[in-house]
Amino acid sequence: MPSVFERAASRIRSAFAPKPSDDYAARLDSELATYRDCIDVNDLPAIFHYWSNKYLAPRFARLGFGHPDEFFAKHLQETVTGTGEAAFVSIGAGNCDTEVRVAKLLKERGLREFTLECVDINRDMLERGRAMAASEGVGGHLAFTESDFNKWIPRRRYAAVMANQSLHHVVELEALFESVRGAIEGGGRFVTSDIIGRNGHMRWPEALAIVREFWQELPAAYRYNRQLKRQEEEFMDWDCSTGTFEGIRAQDILPLLVDRFEFDLFAPFANVIDPFIDRGFGHNFDAGADWDRQFIDRVEARDTTEILAGRIKPTHLMAVMCTGRAGRGEFLDGLQPRNCIRQPTRG
Repeated sequence: MPSVFERAASRIRSAFAPKPSDDYAARLDSELATYRDCIDVNDLPAIFHYWSNKYLAPRFARLGFGHPDEFFAKHLQETVTGTGEAAFVSIGAGNCDTEVRVAKLLKERGLREFTLECVDINRDMLERGRAMAASEGVGGHLAFTESDFNKWIPRRRYAAVMANQSLHHVVELEALFESVRGAIEGGGRFVTSDIIGRNGHMRWPEALAIVREFWQELPAAYRYNRQLKRQEEEFMDWDCSTGTFEGIRAQDILPLLVDRFEFDLFAPFANVIDPFIDRGFGHNFDAGADWDRQFIDRVEARDTTEILAGRIKPTHLMAVMCTGRAGRGEFLDGLQPRNCIRQPTRG
């Protein structure tokens, strides 16, 4: 018989769940097919790592972590109080590679009694995660649950819920966030790293104008889109949510988080830099070449200036949230969550 907690979570889910649709089923089939054989979902260009190591890492160091794995490990560990096994869950875990590395970090930091449950709809990815966990010596700390996180109903409370680059794939954000609230009620935390820009990872007009300004400086070879296999003499603002879940409600993530959670930590960053360092065009850059590095340096400088002035809004966040108490309110560069929301009504 379902517990009181499960029945309450089910009622929340029913209240928010939309009617099933053929569109959802088609998108789901596409998602499963895309990631069925995807071994490394984080295969980013060398120029991305040049940028992140030079600009992101020093900012994150001010917040007490370096790599995103350390971000998750630090804030999961901080939720552990008293004795007994700590329970964590990762929603949209995919291949579980981040979760395996986080589990290893938690062990290195002295945490011995914990379980990190990995939730994902893709059985093939979870099986890869299971094999990786065993080979890396943390098989006893990871559990695997095959489930659509759009319909996730937590069966217990957790010290922390983590979501690593998964929220921008979620259609039913309201329902998921209500489930997360219930799962961390009583002192837990919601720890996430995600993309919060325009739906489909498009640019809002004010950012698109700056991207196209820099685009004119690029040699022709740098304007070849390796993902879509096409030349783009002018930057084409592609909606990648068409037929997929990629970025399907990205612009709704931050407003909904602001309405439902308090923030212990909020670290927003990047916007205009995204197309130049991501998979589509980033592989065209040579991270060892002076011109390439100097170009990225100039785009980054303009990007940060515009964000801090409030003329454009950040497209990425790392955040630690809670319910039932006031958040600590640690904001990177003084950027507060509500002020980083880009209102669609601006045009």
